[in-house]
This record gives sequence, structure tokens and C-alpha cells, in this order.
Amino acid sequence: MNRILALGVALCVGLATAPWFAHAQPVKAGAGSYLVGPKGSDKGLPAAPLRTEAMLKKAAPTSQWYSTLIFNPKPFPIFVQPMTIRTTPTGFEMVLPSKEVTTTERRDTEVGSPHRAPLVLSPAAFDPGPAQPANTGDWSIDISFANGADDMRVTVAHGNPYAYLRLSRGDLRLRLPAAGERFDGGADARVLALRVKGKPYALFGPTGTRWESVSATEWIARLPSDKRYVAAAVLPDDKAETLALLTRHAYAFVQDTRVQWRYDAPSSQIETTFKATTQLMEGADNGPLYGLYPHHWFKNASVEGQLGPAYDTVRGKIRLLAAPQFKTTHAYTGFVPYWPAVGESPRKAELADVMKTDVRNARRMMLPEGQSAYWQGKGLQRITKLLDVVEQQGDKEARDQLLAMLKKRMEEWFSGADAKRYFFVDKSLGAVASYPDEFFAIAEINDHHFWYGYWIRAAAEIGLRDPAWIAKDQWGAMVELLIADIATAERGRADFPFLRNFDPYEGHSWANGLGGVGDYGVLGNNQESSSEAINAWAGLILWGEVTGNRELRDLGMYLYATEWQAINFYWFDVHGQVLAPEYKNVDVAQLFGGKYIHNTWWTDDPRQATGINLLPITTASTHFGQYPDYIRRNLAALKDEQAIWAARGKKVDPPDIWQDVFAKYQALADPAAGLATWNRWGAVELGETRSHTLHFLLSLNELGTPDFGVTADTPLYSVFKRADGRRTYLAFNAGKAPLTVRFSDGKSLTVAPGTLASAP
Repeated sequence: MNRILALGVALCVGLATAPWFAHAQPVKAGAGSYLVGPKGSDKGLPAAPLRTEAMLKKAAPTSQWYSTLIFNPKPFPIFVQPMTIRTTPTGFEMVLPSKEVTTTERRDTEVGSPHRAPLVLSPAAFDPGPAQPANTGDWSIDISFANGADDMRVTVAHGNPYAYLRLSRGDLRLRLPAAGERFDGGADARVLALRVKGKPYALFGPTGTRWESVSATEWIARLPSDKRYVAAAVLPDDKAETLALLTRHAYAFVQDTRVQWRYDAPSSQIETTFKATTQLMEGADNGPLYGLYPHHWFKNASVEGQLGPAYDTVRGKIRLLAAPQFKTTHAYTGFVPYWPAVGESPRKAELADVMKTDVRNARRMMLPEGQSAYWQGKGLQRITKLLDVVEQQGDKEARDQLLAMLKKRMEEWFSGADAKRYFFVDKSLGAVASYPDEFFAIAEINDHHFWYGYWIRAAAEIGLRDPAWIAKDQWGAMVELLIADIATAERGRADFPFLRNFDPYEGHSWANGLGGVGDYGVLGNNQESSSEAINAWAGLILWGEVTGNRELRDLGMYLYATEWQAINFYWFDVHGQVLAPEYKNVDVAQLFGGKYIHNTWWTDDPRQATGINLLPITTASTHFGQYPDYIRRNLAALKDEQAIWAARGKKVDPPDIWQDVFAKYQALADPAAGLATWNRWGAVELGETRSHTLHFLLSLNELGTPDFGVTADTPLYSVFKRADGRRTYLAFNAGKAPLTVRFSDGKSLTVAPGTLASAP
């Protein structure tokens, strides 16, 4: 999350400031409007000219693992996994990276796999041109090095051990960072297998290829005139059987990659299918070779007994699978928009008092910090969650007051009439941006899912109370513009890219729009606040339910369930499969393409480094409670980290920053302890209110902890279990007709339209 990054970065690409921006005309969208370009002297989004003509006809794929290629004439390394690559004026670099551990002044460690000492592949008959993306799959990319009529085309894909190279003419040159030792004995004349700086590589040419050694560090692949291709691979080891496996699949060149998802309501599961389309270059068609990440293979019965050798990477072990396609199945654990009223709690009067104060201060709290759409979005959701509480506690007057306040503020932004606060569309990129600018949202196209997720969720909750307000001829059109920006499911559109922020193969989102910037660019793209990504996908689910758009709802469920799985592996490592033994923390604050660290963009305070991947904690955050032992372990580690931080003479203001976030997080494992931890007079996170926090804590003390052993056949549900074993079942009906919800343990609930049902 590049939100509070203060690097003073000098961007290598110019910002679009064409004169017509000064006269940008509004475009109607229902009752609202947006601008085509920024106003007056406001800067536009960066240009992305480094694309082929075919790619220029599509929206630019910002915030992807390869986005550096379309913005930066000198691209940063790209972390394909298990290899890293880089394009340069001399050709295509690839390397099997090694683990590097760095000790910090925080007395912890950072673990990465930098792009060092690569192999360089280039045409022998012509100079390569500037690298440009020529095509993209769902987790693959084609890179063109065209120079006039000549071209070298390279295809790489997440998890795939090969880089597939095609030449328009001539031979292929291979340069090594050190002398290479051939270990295959030349048994297959098509294959060159080398050990370089202790790492195994193999290159696979067509029948008729001659591998010519120019020097200890340079080879030429003399290719047949009618077969100008080579597959270059990183190997997990130099065993004969491993080389044989890679040889069998080397000639099935990946052409496209496609992910498909499906929500199965009876089982409350998301089934995802990954399939690569290949072109057979010669020999028997043995199909593609996939490299499965831990969230793909861990406890996946469909691939058990089929996995081959593994690579050690910053994502844990990537295991090879030979198959036409593979599937994953992840549980969708559900949530409801809000929880029911607190019953006869001894602290009910305190809740009423806190509510009264928050309602009185609501207008001031709606814009708690900066002026940007990020802070405004947090303010909107803050008031929305307050609205939920006062409504459930029976204060309809306060509810109506807050609802009117929310509508008015969103209409001010959506109308396009405000000179300083507005949304605009950059049609050349295919992106929605906003002013005022903050956190490099304009210069780096950062954090769209974080920002817009708050707006989408707030609008959905307005729609629960006033469906007319979110109609497309009213304000719904502006909401769906934001949705399209972050969650377009169609591929190849000119207006918006496919799933802007989400990486289907890595299973999580990326925050930076340019694919890496400044000193951090060498680490690849990044994401900090994984929990704000979850908040966005929860907003999509709710909006899809409220509007009856099941396709969008199911997309939101896929993103929500998949990102949760990735968080549990790559941020929290709850299964012990990812983080290196040298890593001293129990959680990751920032995940990069090639590194993970326990730090934020603005501070190394351990409370904020941990909390940034927790907030906002809402009813859609119950999944944290799936691993209560990890919650306890994380909070215990945080105490130790705070002691080290204090010993360095560091202070944070306020000292109990985000104490409400941590109290709710603790309560998902131990409701009584969470309530005891919370201090009514303590610090309040700027997207939170005391009312919502206290209601959240009192609710868990009444309901118990989330029960993931029971599922339901509807997206909006939750199940809780008390210490004595008694369950409470919740289900919400956003539709217009009565809904019967069936739970996996045989329980059923009939839910009236627009209501929350609760039953023991």
C-alpha cells in the first residue's frame, strides 16, 4: 500500500497534462457525472506508451506483477516465480534467485530473492528493440523485442519454470554471469543443461539445434532455419529425472492462461480452475507444466500424489504439476452486513451513551484526516457502521440522520460539481482517478481497490435502506463506475482492464499501479494493507446482493475467499509453509514480488506494522477467527516487538494507537479478553467509532466466536458458537422475496426481504 510513502521519487515517465484537460467536460452517469480528464492544472495519470499496437487498443493493465513494462523504459525486475526476469537493451534476463536475509535496525529480518547474476538471452542476428508487452493472459505475458521487421518474442507465466522464446530470424545468444558447467552430458542434442554459480538451468531447442560454445560464459544456439525457438528453464535441482521431466514438457509452449471461478452454494465453496493453452512445437504433446504455490497445493486432494520437484521461493515451496489443468477449492465463510442488537448486556447503557456522543460528532468524523477519496471513503464507512449500530439498537431518528448525511456527502462527490473533489476517467489508460490527490494515487495509480472499496460498501448499505438511491438512473451509475475500475471480469476491454489489482495466480492483490517505483522498484510490486483488499471484495458481494447482480456477487465471493487464503499463507503463514526460519516476525506487513518485511511505508512502529493488515475490522472480518491460536501468537509477538521498539527510544503518538482494532481482533479469539482490553477513552482508528467497536465487542461476548464448521447456502450468513457449545445462526436477505437459508448442520432460517434473521 503505497499510501504514506515519502520517497521523493522522480518518475521516469511524464504525466499527461494535455491542454484539453483544462476544458475537461463532464459526462453524465445517472444523477451524477465524472470528468474525462482532470480539471485545470491538476495533473493527469502517467502515460503507458510501452505497449504494442494491439495492446494499446486495450485498457492498460496497471497494478499487475508486470506493470513496470508498460510504464518504465528501463523496467524493474519482474518476479515471475520461481524465476525472476528483466528486460534490458541487450536482451532478456532470467535467473533462479537465491534467498537473502537482511538484518534491520529494528532487530528483525527481511527476507527476499533479488534479481542477481542473470543469464542473458538475445538474438544473434539483430539487436533487440525496446521491450513491450504484446499480449497478456490471466497469469502470463508475451513480451516483444521488435526492431523493425525483426522480433524476439518471450512468454513467461507465474509458476511456470520456462521462458519461451521465438525469433523472427537467426540464432539465439546466451551469456552467463560466470562459467557454466554442463551436467547433462549432451545425451539429447537439443538440450543444453548448465550449472551456473551452483544453480541448474536448461535450454531446449528444436531438433537440429547445435549448441556452440563461444567461451566459458557464452553459447550460441544454432537453430534450424524453419524452427527459431528455444525454451529456457530454471530447474529445482540437477537430477537426471528432473531434467527428463522438464524436457518432456519443454515443447508445449504456453500461448494463453485462463482462470475460471464458480460458487457452489450448497457447499459454500469457491472452485477455481487454472488452465494454460499450449502450442506443441515438436514431439509428443505432454501438455503444460504448472508450478503450484502453497495456497494451490496445501491440503488440495485433487493434486495429491501428482506433485513433482519443488522450488524454494519467497512464496514457500512451488511444486511442479504435469496436468492439462488444475483446480482449487476454498471455503467461502460468509458474513452479514451487521450484527443484531445487543441484548441485556450490563454495558448496554454505556453503549447508548457512546452512540449518543458519536451521532453528535458524526459530521466531523466523516472526514477524519486528509481530503482525498481514500480518507473520505473511510469516513463514509465509519458513519455507515455507526448507522448499523444505532439502527439495530432501535434509534431510528439517528439512523435517518446518518443516512441523510451519507447520501449528501456521496452526492457532493458524485455530482462532479465540486471544483476540488471529483472523479475523472482517463480513457487512454482505462482508469478512474480522483482529486484531491494523495498517497501517489495520481502519479503511481495506487490503491484503487483500497480507496473504492470503502465507497462501494457504503453505497451498498445505503441501498439496503433506499434502493431508489442506488438505481442506475440515480447514483448507482457512479458506484458501478468505481466497481468497473477494480472488478471488470471481461478481458480485453478498452475502458477497463481485467481485475485491475488482483493477481489470479498469486491469489492476492497488488497495490502499486506502476509495478514498482523508486528504491523499492527492484523488489517488484507490493501490497501492504491486505485487509483493505478484503473490505473491497466484501463491498462487491454486498453490492451484488443488493442489486441482484449475481455475476458480480460471485466475482466478489471468488476474490474474497481467494484473498483470504493468500493472506493466511503469505502475510500470516498460519500453516507454517512460507516464512523462512530466519524471519523473526510472525506476520508480514508488506509483501513485495521478491521480498517480505515487517514495516510500513510511514513508520516501523510494530503496532501499525501489524494493524495495517487487520483494519478495518467489521462483520466481514470474522475469518480472522478461523485461527484463534494464531491471533494469540501474533498479539504475544507484538508485545515483544513493542518492547524492542521502546528500547530504541521510539515513541508513537498516541501510545495506544489503534487499540480498538486490536481489541476487536483479540475478541475474535477470546471475546471477554477483547472487551477487557478495549479502553473507551483510548485512541480511535480513523475509520472506526467507539459505538461500532463496543457493539462489536459486546456482540461477540453474547454470540461467542465464529464457527467455521457450519456453512450456509447463501452469501450473507454467519454462525457463532459459545463456550458451552450453543450456536447462533445469522442470515441476511438483500432480495425482494422471502429467502429460506439452509445450514450444513440441518438448521434452516426463513428470512424476510431486507432483514437480518437470527436464531439459536
